[in-house]
Amino acid sequence: MRIREISKALRKALLQEGSMDTALYQDKLSGHVEEWYEELMADEGSFVFVIAEREENIAMVMIDKDKNILMNEAGREKLAKVWAKNYVKNTKFLISDLADRINEYGLAITGITIKKIPQRTKAIGMGKKSL
Repeated sequence: MRIREISKALRKALLQEGSMDTALYQDKLSGHVEEWYEELMADEGSFVFVIAEREENIAMVMIDKDKNILMNEAGREKLAKVWAKNYVKNTKFLISDLADRINEYGLAITGITIKKIPQRTKAIGMGKKSL
């Protein structure tokens, strides 16, 4: 089954730090960077990453809101930094969906929005109870 092959290639490239294909990047991804950047800005996202697969080879591009363009392994490294402690968990969760989209559309496009959560503060008067 084709989806199984794509999933295996994604696991190798994203979780086992396998090499990615520069020729595939040039062929399928590099010509669309401006379009994906415009979509990222319209969605007010933080990042977008796009993955392509051909003959079990993987290529990736990651674009941030400052229009930094990271190809293949550099994109994977940036994604790992963005997701920090959750990279493996998030990647494992997404692999089947990515494989389905690649199988159906030839590409998987995923936007990421990072929201800063305010740190919790202790309210005045809370703490130890006095008797």
